[in-house]
Amino acid sequence: MTTSVDDAQLQTRHRTMWGSGDYPTMVETFLTPLGPRLVEACGIAPGDRVLDVAAGTGNAALPAAARGARVTASDLVPQWMDAGRERAAAQGLDLEWVEANAEDLPFDSGSFDVVMSSIGVMFAVHHQVAADELVRVCRPGGTIGLLSWTPEGMLGALFRTMKPFAPTPPPGAQPPVLWGSEDHLRALFGGRVEFTTLRREALEITAFADPHDYARHFIANYGPTIAVRANAAREGREAEFDAALFAFCDEWNRGTADAARFEKEYLIAVGTRR
Repeated sequence: MTTSVDDAQLQTRHRTMWGSGDYPTMVETFLTPLGPRLVEACGIAPGDRVLDVAAGTGNAALPAAARGARVTASDLVPQWMDAGRERAAAQGLDLEWVEANAEDLPFDSGSFDVVMSSIGVMFAVHHQVAADELVRVCRPGGTIGLLSWTPEGMLGALFRTMKPFAPTPPPGAQPPVLWGSEDHLRALFGGRVEFTTLRREALEITAFADPHDYARHFIANYGPTIAVRANAAREGREAEFDAALFAFCDEWNRGTADAARFEKEYLIAVGTRR
């Protein structure tokens, strides 16, 4: 695939937005369990050639490497991969890190036995283009595995809460959480992947005593929230945005006022590339 100048500019803005936060801190605070769950669902074995697309700091790539797989981790944000390299070195793991756009992967067709992404590729701007790339680089008979937040779950609700404060999305952009819809995945992959696992689970989050600390954590560390809040500030609606986010946390808190507990639903989708 060849990107246009407009697409290249869009990817630059996308990289800047994600790099504006501190995603490694978010991983360490509450996201760490997700990667191993996807690796387990994919049945990754020693010697498998594995590509982790939009790998971030290697939350799925590292446990795959720990199983003896030959892992390549790719991501659009260089500083996240730097953090991943540090994590890999601390664990004595050897894997390859490649800066790459999920919509234009720099790998030969059929290069990998397993192509996976944990809450990563779902944020590619053009869903169909990204799905086509996942299929292309996976060998026939190989495994494609995805872990994505669902539209009906907490992350879907967060994006709906932020939408009234957000700038107009680029033409053709689709909501990321559609990747957590079984019907959307079937449409994207169009019979090229036979899904053997389509299972919804939840990540329990108990890292925040005050439910509003969850909102503050996103304001400080999550690129999309930082970008939307900055847009709200430009419109003089920063306080309104914060109030909406705090109300969101109160609504989704399944614990108490001084011992918050959140449940964030995701979809695990694993299938065989035809």
